[in-house]
Amino acid sequence: MRRDLVLFLLVALGGAWLVAAPLWWSGAGLATPGFALVAAAMMFTPALGVLAVRLADRSTPARRWARDTGLGFGPSPKRTVGLLLAAYFGTPLLSALAVGISAAVGVLELDLAGFGLFTAQLEAAGVQPRGGAGALVAGQLVTMVLVAPALNAVLAFGEEWGWRGWLLPRLARHGVWPGLLLSGLIWGIWHAPVTALGYNYPHLGAWAAVLFTGFCVLCGLLLGWLRLRSGSVWPAVVGHGALNASAGLPLLLGSAEAPPNMALAGLVGLVGWAVLAVLAAVLLRSSPGGADVPVERGRLRSSA
Repeated sequence: MRRDLVLFLLVALGGAWLVAAPLWWSGAGLATPGFALVAAAMMFTPALGVLAVRLADRSTPARRWARDTGLGFGPSPKRTVGLLLAAYFGTPLLSALAVGISAAVGVLELDLAGFGLFTAQLEAAGVQPRGGAGALVAGQLVTMVLVAPALNAVLAFGEEWGWRGWLLPRLARHGVWPGLLLSGLIWGIWHAPVTALGYNYPHLGAWAAVLFTGFCVLCGLLLGWLRLRSGSVWPAVVGHGALNASAGLPLLLGSAEAPPNMALAGLVGLVGWAVLAVLAAVLLRSSPGGADVPVERGRLRSSA
């Protein structure tokens, strides 16, 4: 294993455990005061890994290094902008599709009349919606599609510059599919400091870390395709931001009488896995290559 890869993983993975340590020391887990700040800080450890590698070896000119880690808009900026917009607006559509399929197959009960689950969450927070929760839900949906992906992209960059910007092209030198799968696996393992506490799937406890790693492998195929296809990290950054904005859609539209099992319903549940797998198979079969690291006989070569 190359020293640059070891250094990156030490900083990204070790840094995540270091930042999240207060969640474990407190004994309160995800209920620890300041959890949101801890989770936000943790998202920048992959970017710190990229910077650590750069500090250890500055032999590559800065401009080329920035291009190689995806900070530019790739050799075809128009394509990159198109993929960026597709990620921005397409990710919420994927979440909506997963919710619709979840309801159709019976693993999610929707409450589109009273929005009982969302109302219960508001009341638990001490908020009493006047005239029902419908207007608030509509506002949430508009924000989810138009505003939240851009806001969330700020934090998502901390991850994506590491996972898709630096790590994926580094691993994909030995084959596109191994690179995509391994980078997604590492991404999932990186979440363990919070997912082992039940994050995303509270009822599973520490097993949530295993389930969410599977999700990361599949979602990583799509985010990785965006990176390789554009030659830029920005479509993946926006896609990640949109994912974080819309993945909780079942909690917004679900029923209080039958709360959703997030291990099954929505984009992060098993139904979502199927949606992601089908889309990834279609995209990678039709256009597997990358713009900055084109595919040749199943392998990647530099386009410099």
